[in-house]
Amino acid sequence: MTTRLPALFLGHGSPMTVITDNPARASFIELGKRLPRPAAVLCISAHWETQGRSHLTTDDHPRTIHDFGGFPQALFDMRYPAPGSDGLVNRVSALLGEERVSRDATWGFDHGSWGVLQPMFPECDVPTVQLSLDRTLGADAHLDLARKLAPLRDEGVLIVGSGNVVHNLALYRQFIGTIPDWALDFQSRINTAVIAGDDSALTRFAAEDQAAAKAITSAEHYLPLLYTVGARLPGDEVALFNDTIDGALSMTSYLLGEAALVSGID
Repeated sequence: MTTRLPALFLGHGSPMTVITDNPARASFIELGKRLPRPAAVLCISAHWETQGRSHLTTDDHPRTIHDFGGFPQALFDMRYPAPGSDGLVNRVSALLGEERVSRDATWGFDHGSWGVLQPMFPECDVPTVQLSLDRTLGADAHLDLARKLAPLRDEGVLIVGSGNVVHNLALYRQFIGTIPDWALDFQSRINTAVIAGDDSALTRFAAEDQAAAKAITSAEHYLPLLYTVGARLPGDEVALFNDTIDGALSMTSYLLGEAALVSGID
């Protein structure tokens, strides 16, 4: 029998996380040691947005994308040469519907995916496919796609959403080194909703909800969370780790599955 894999949402933060000693990177390393070895990984990153369809990487070894600027050369030297997986691409296409997906050989692994996967799987040997965010869809539609992907967890596939619950780069320098009330309020509400399985509280925010407006902004860093919670299966426990906020950025991460896998990780 195949071991059921958890669904993860990992706060990836700055690209520097992957090349510096910090609690988030340490937690990813430890998590990689504790997880049952996946047959494959499906990663949904904040950094691949498409229009009209959900795209899937198809290369045998998708390229490493350095989608940032102004960082040390060591970051640009990073590579994540994990193999792709035709089998996973075909399975995701069958679950979502061929009319909903596009096979895409032009993309690769952006820093939202390799920034969290490299610490977890440093041998770069777990077959990996990246799934894009179709920005023509509303939040509930993303959640519906995630529910269709949930069976993958019983097929040896680790589902990883990579983003940040609170992500506002325009305000980051203004609030760095602090925990503003609006960020704490929003993060606390999301934590409560994820733990309770209250999906509507994750997809619907009032127009006057200023905390949500500041935390989500353009939404690409928030939407990967919906692919994690949407893949929830009966009996899942919820584990919360890396629950920190620095100004307008949170590193909060979740595991849906066996909570003991992150016991003591913080």
